[in-house]
Amino acid sequence: MEEVRVRVNENGRIVIPASIRSALGVHPGDEMILRLNDNELLITTVKNRIAKAQQLVSRYWKPGTSLSKELLAERREAARRE
Repeated sequence: MEEVRVRVNENGRIVIPASIRSALGVHPGDEMILRLNDNELLITTVKNRIAKAQQLVSRYWKPGTSLSKELLAERREAARRE
């Protein structure tokens, strides 16, 4: 795990070093998620968070199945029954 020391400027900003941006796949304009956890700041990308969520959910559906299509079908069926 790479560890880098940075300084906070007068506006409260820090610069994420290029090596870490590269390792995370961060590009200008990308959204980041910051979380405070036990007095430590955790930083990740929205892309990484989505990928983790997809990985967690993937064990609950069969490959080739569209969850959005299934949800729409369920909603249409529920509306039809009303």
